[in-house]
Amino acid sequence: MGTKITPEYAEALRRLSGEEKWKTAFRLYWSARKLKAARLREQHPDWTEEQVQERVKEIFLYART
Repeated sequence: MGTKITPEYAEALRRLSGEEKWKTAFRLYWSARKLKAARLREQHPDWTEEQVQERVKEIFLYART
């Protein structure tokens, strides 16, 4: 991805405490899992919720897409 971090954004990140950075990373991780699950449900409407969650777990465990 060619996303560029602006100086303002970099400064805002520097101002966060360690705990705030950890919480932000935690929220981003779980948001990514929710988005992946939503996409899998769209691609595989016949899958059960258990199948979706198992695939999400596998994807994140092995960093596959």
